[in-house]
Amino acid sequence: MAFVVPSAYMLLMLSVLGLYGVVDGGRPAVVNIGAVLSYDSTIGRVAKVAIEAAVDAINANKDILKGTRLNLVAANSNCSAFIGMFAALKVLDKEVVTLIGPQSSVIAHMLSYFSAKFQVPLVSFADTDPSLSSLQYPYFVRMTQSDSYQMHAMADLIISYGWKQVIAVFIDDDYGRNGVYALDDELTKRKLRISYKIALPVGASRYKILELLQSSKAVGRRVYVVHASPDSGLDIFHAAQELQMMTNDFVWLATDWLSTILDTFELNKASQLNYLQGVVGFQHYIPQSAQKNAFESRWNKLHRNGVASSKLNTYAFYAYDTVWAVAYAINDFLASSGNITFSSNHQIGDTRGKVNIDKIKPFDGGHLLLQKLLLLNTTGSSGPIRFDSNRNLMSGAYEVINIYGSTMHTVGYWTNFTGLSASPSKTLRASDPRNLISNQVLTNITWPGGSTTIPRGWVPSTRERPLRIGVPRRVSYIQFVNISIDNTTFQGYCIDVFKEALKLLPYEVPYQFVPFGDGKATPKYWTLVNLVADNQIDALVGDISIAPNRTRIVDFTQPYISSGLVIVVPTKSTKSSAWVFLRPFTVGLWCVTGVFFFLIGIVIWILEHRVNKDFRGSPKRQCITIFLFSFSTLFHSEQEETLSTLGRFVLMVWFFLLMVVTSSYTASLTSFLTVQQLQSPIHGIDSLIASNEPIGYQEGSFAWSYMANNLKIPRARLIPLRNPDAYENSLLLGPKNGGVAAIVDELPYVEIFLATKTGFGIVGQPFTNNGWGFAFQRDSPLAVDISRAILQLSENGDLQRIHMKWFCQGTCTSHSASISEPNQLHLNSFWGLFLVCGIVTIAALLLFLLRAIRQFIRYNKNKRDEASMTSIAKTFYSFIDFIDAKEEAAKNMFRHQQCSSQPQAS
Repeated sequence: MAFVVPSAYMLLMLSVLGLYGVVDGGRPAVVNIGAVLSYDSTIGRVAKVAIEAAVDAINANKDILKGTRLNLVAANSNCSAFIGMFAALKVLDKEVVTLIGPQSSVIAHMLSYFSAKFQVPLVSFADTDPSLSSLQYPYFVRMTQSDSYQMHAMADLIISYGWKQVIAVFIDDDYGRNGVYALDDELTKRKLRISYKIALPVGASRYKILELLQSSKAVGRRVYVVHASPDSGLDIFHAAQELQMMTNDFVWLATDWLSTILDTFELNKASQLNYLQGVVGFQHYIPQSAQKNAFESRWNKLHRNGVASSKLNTYAFYAYDTVWAVAYAINDFLASSGNITFSSNHQIGDTRGKVNIDKIKPFDGGHLLLQKLLLLNTTGSSGPIRFDSNRNLMSGAYEVINIYGSTMHTVGYWTNFTGLSASPSKTLRASDPRNLISNQVLTNITWPGGSTTIPRGWVPSTRERPLRIGVPRRVSYIQFVNISIDNTTFQGYCIDVFKEALKLLPYEVPYQFVPFGDGKATPKYWTLVNLVADNQIDALVGDISIAPNRTRIVDFTQPYISSGLVIVVPTKSTKSSAWVFLRPFTVGLWCVTGVFFFLIGIVIWILEHRVNKDFRGSPKRQCITIFLFSFSTLFHSEQEETLSTLGRFVLMVWFFLLMVVTSSYTASLTSFLTVQQLQSPIHGIDSLIASNEPIGYQEGSFAWSYMANNLKIPRARLIPLRNPDAYENSLLLGPKNGGVAAIVDELPYVEIFLATKTGFGIVGQPFTNNGWGFAFQRDSPLAVDISRAILQLSENGDLQRIHMKWFCQGTCTSHSASISEPNQLHLNSFWGLFLVCGIVTIAALLLFLLRAIRQFIRYNKNKRDEASMTSIAKTFYSFIDFIDAKEEAAKNMFRHQQCSSQPQAS
């Protein structure tokens, strides 16, 4: 009995273990894996066959799971989120350890909650929605790349060809919207943007697609990015061809859905590829390998046997590798854990329907199996199988494809590490060059219309929808913009510059002028700029100042004229002043100059008195000689001849000083006599702000906002004026009689005002550095091209010719020179010359005295035998006698020379 009981117990245990499918070593005999697919979709029909083929291959190889078999529990979602939810619950009810799929983003979001709740890893090979993040869905694993990865490649492709804006066409579901959001983020990083979005309803009719595409033609952008599903994307290109949008004016870029459908079906090349000519897209790059070749060979056999109804596409490789990855993870899990168990779920009640949710049990080892899956490092038919920190497949690459002729051509490759290149990268390392635009080279691409020239990617306007150009109707200064009463004629300086710039563009720009204003008052330019920003008009042409607050909402062209703010005040003439000749010099300079006249006269008298009879005589005569000689040097009319070397040297320096001083005096006096002087106490921007007088400005000008906001001038001081006549009247009246003390306006207006009105001038310098430009909508490529044309007009002289036409009728004189008080000449300007002259004069005087003393000493030495005088008076008289003797000797010598120079009698 003791022997029978254990034997019976053992038999009972073996029966139970066999019932639950346990093999030797504690491994289960069967492990269920689930799959939720859309059998009738482009991806689903190949994925189902690939998954089944992978399960058969794994079960046939006993070394993979060590005798454990995989059992596939599949369900059809019928491309419906509602049906897919119940299909997934049915699959989870079969105690599956992994759920493969689904393809739809809507179903994937929902099943991600289920997988987290029941701790079953959800492995998707086709859902690329970037919003399926690992943080929100901890059990979601992506066996492919996220669309954020593909949109990175798309943004690199767009920027490599210099396009700035694109139009996004997408299916209005989670997959389409989130993909376009990712594209928008990538473009924003590169300072590009999506200018227009076409959201197509799910299952949109042909008429709806035609309607939405037709509306996009008016936008002007011609670069389309199509992010659709393989089951509906071709309808978009059918509609585009019908609307004649597959021409060389357009660029069509597609995500990987296009290559998927082209790989899957045998298209009628004569008809179905005709409307895809020139399209550029992406395709998952799968490098050649033994695993890839083996799977392709097996697929071909399945296709011949009728098991596979479609051709092989890249998602079939990912689906096939997903099953293998799950198998490897299950094998590692069984090696670590040894068993698969499910716990009861007490948190979900009975729905009393066909599916009892309360009977679905969470997988106890789900977290461990997930970790085993994420730690995989192997190679499948699609390439390396490794997962990044976001649980997406790593090291993916894309082929850049181009459809022309009857085939799909590969024109380049893209990886996250190397960017675009003409050949596939052999290594994928973080140390490789990353996104260097200069290295992103693709082979020649045939664009829509059969052209190999890179399309411009946008058209400014068409004849059906010409460019709407706003023009302000001015009531003054019509030299800049002049609109006829019937709105048929637009003339003026600004209009001519714009028309000439358009002629230099390499393409035609149909446009129409749209006048603004009632003719009674010039419209406010800030309002017109807002119209451009709000897309009510395409551009604004006229005397539009490029102000900082305006550049925040619109784009301006290169300035075609300088327009800094200047100050205009009344002026008066000083020609009638009787004492104007004294104004060039300051009092100090006059005094120093007079002192030097007397100093030079005295020094020359001292140096010449002994040797020159012209400087001798009675005391009265000698004083008159000193005075007249010094002042006669001013006109080089002196009668006395200088004989001494020191005297001549002093006069040479003095004449140089006189030349500089008299030249400066003449120039300064000329300016005082010819330049108009100010009547106003305002001399520049500082005195303008400091005064309390009223200031005039042109009605509607930005000068008001600049003075009020930037200069902080009280608004009560700012008086609006309409036209040049109002300028003149207000300035002549003055602030005391209800006028203004000054007018602040832009330089071009002031030039016109000064050309027609006299008695006014500009004070100070322009205190802004603005210019006039044409306003366009933000990021408008036309603004860049017009700017280049304006620079070309400036270089070839056409801009100056237009300026002469409107501002210089007959003769053209400059009225823009600033009027300011001529500066008096100060001593500081000449103190160096006076210093040199003074030093030379004093040095000559000292040298003369030293020579006289030396001669006196020699004279005493020669008369050493005479009695020495002891008194100071005798010594002094001896010195005087010495001087007289020298003078007499010099006089005799001079007479002798005169006599010898007279001719001898024959």
